[in-house]
Amino acid sequence: MPAGRRRLLGLAAAALSAGPVLGAPAMKGKKPAPPPNIVTETHRGKVRGALEDGIKVFKGIPYAASTAGLNRFHPPKPAKNWTGVRDAIAYGPMCPQLPAARASYAASWTTDKEASEDCLVLNVWTPALYDQRKRPVMVWLHGGGFSAGSGSRNVYDGTRLCQRGDVVVVTVNHRLNVFGFLYLGRLGSSEYAESGNAGMLDLIAALHWVHENIMAFGGDPANVTIFGQSGGGAKVSTLLAMPQARGLFHKAIVQSGSHLEGLTPAEATKHALAFLSAVDVKPTELQRLARLPPDKLVAGLKTVMQAPGPKPNYSPVVDGIVLPKGPWQPDAPAVSAAIPMIVGTTGTETTTLLASHAPEDFHMDEATLTRRLGAWIPEKEIPVIVAGFRRIMPSASPSGLYFAITADRRVRQQAWAQAERKAAQGGAPVWLYELDWKTPVDGGKWGSPHLLDVPLVFDNVARSASLVGTGPEPQILADQMSATWIAFARNGSPDNGAIPKWPPFSSATRATMVFDRESRVMDDFRGDERRLLASLPLVKVVR
Repeated sequence: MPAGRRRLLGLAAAALSAGPVLGAPAMKGKKPAPPPNIVTETHRGKVRGALEDGIKVFKGIPYAASTAGLNRFHPPKPAKNWTGVRDAIAYGPMCPQLPAARASYAASWTTDKEASEDCLVLNVWTPALYDQRKRPVMVWLHGGGFSAGSGSRNVYDGTRLCQRGDVVVVTVNHRLNVFGFLYLGRLGSSEYAESGNAGMLDLIAALHWVHENIMAFGGDPANVTIFGQSGGGAKVSTLLAMPQARGLFHKAIVQSGSHLEGLTPAEATKHALAFLSAVDVKPTELQRLARLPPDKLVAGLKTVMQAPGPKPNYSPVVDGIVLPKGPWQPDAPAVSAAIPMIVGTTGTETTTLLASHAPEDFHMDEATLTRRLGAWIPEKEIPVIVAGFRRIMPSASPSGLYFAITADRRVRQQAWAQAERKAAQGGAPVWLYELDWKTPVDGGKWGSPHLLDVPLVFDNVARSASLVGTGPEPQILADQMSATWIAFARNGSPDNGAIPKWPPFSSATRATMVFDRESRVMDDFRGDERRLLASLPLVKVVR
C-alpha cells in the first residue's frame, strides 16, 4: 500500500478513535467510542490531554498564576492547585500585544486569537506517559522579539519531533512588551526592582515547572534543551546569562537571535517614562498601573510605538539582580560555561526582516542602496563596504547587495561574535551553522530568509507551504535539521547520520555547517565578508 494512503488511513483511524465530530450525524445502532482518557498528574493537579497522530498532547497548562492586577510587573507567583481533572486540550491565552500585519509567507501558519494577562501557560507533546523512559526534553521559546507572538502556533506543533526522535516537546507563553519588560526599578520602591525582566522570570518559572513535572510526561528533567528562533533565540541567549536558570537546562540552541547586549537601567528608565506619559501615570503614582485595564496598557504601547522618532524598547535590562551582565558583552557568561550550544543564521535574513515591511527594497537602484545602508554602516565606510561586497558578489543587484550586507550587520555578525566568545571561554563546545537552501515561493525572491529554519527544525513543512513551498526539497532539509536538533538534545552533539561530520567551532578553523540540499562543512564560511566588516562596531539589535 502506498505510504500516502497508509497515512490517510491512519489519520482516519485516529479521527474515529477521538470520538464524534460536532455537527456530524449520530451513528446508528452503535455508540461511538469515547475518546481515550489521557490523564497525568502535575504538582498542582491532574490534567487531561488528547491523542493526536499517536502523540499525547496537553495544551494550556498553567505554570504560574495570572499576572493581572497586583501581580503586574512583579515576578510570577505559583499557580493555584485544582481538584479533579483539568482539561488541557486547548491552547491558553497569549500575552496582550499590538496586532501585526500578516505577511504572505506566513499565510499557512495559524494566528493567536485570545490575549489575557492569565497567559503563563505551556503545552506538552509526548510519545508516552509513566513508562520509565528518560526522553530528552526540548523547550521551545517563541519568536516575535520580546514584544509579540506566542508558543501556540501550528508551526511549533511538536508532534513530528516526538514521532521522529522519541523526545518530549514543550512550548511556552509568557509576558511580553510592557507587561514583561517595563523597568520601574529606578522610579518606584524595591518591589519593582525586577520589573524590567519579569518576562524572563516567567521563563524561569516555566523551566522550574519542567524540572518538577516533566517525568510525569515521559521526559528527563536532567536532559533539557532550550531552543528558539529570532526573539526566541534572544531569550535563550539571555537565559544563558541568568544565575537563576542554573541547573534548569543543559543544552541551548540560538537560531537567528544572538542577543549580546541588554538595556542599561538608564535606557530602560527612559523608555518606561515614555510609556507612563502615554498612559497618563506619574512616576509617583505607580500603584495606579495595577488598576488600569489591559486594553489601556496596549493603547499606551501603541501610542509610544507610533510616535515620531526612535522607538522605545521593552526588553531585558542589565539590572544587576536578574541579569548581572551583558548578557554576552564583553564575553560569554560564566554561569553557562558548561552548556553546549548551537548558534546559527539563515543566508538572507533581511529579505523578510526588512523587505517584508518595505517591498520596494527588492527593486533598489545604486542611490537607494547607498541611502538605505546609512542605517547600518557609517556614511564614510559605505563606498568601501559596497565595493568590497561587489567584488565578492560581482553579479549581485543593488538589492542583492543590500540584503547581503544587512543580513551580516543585523544578524550574522552577532552570531559570529557569540560563537567566538563561547569558544574562547574554553568550556563546553559550540557549533556554528548557516541555512542556505533557498525557498522557491514567490519566484524565489526571499532567498533563505529569517524564519525559514523554523518549519524545517520542527519537521512541519506540510504546515508551512506559504514559506517553504511544495515538492520534495523542503522535506530533505527538514529530515536533516530536525534529526540534528534531536541528536543534539539527546547527546549534546549534533552529529548524526543525516549530515556530514560537524566539528565544533574554533577561532582557528571557524567550521560552519552549511545546510542545503547537500549539506557541507566549510571552514571560515563567509570569511571575506567577515573581514570586510570586522572594523565596524557591532549593531545593538532592538527586538
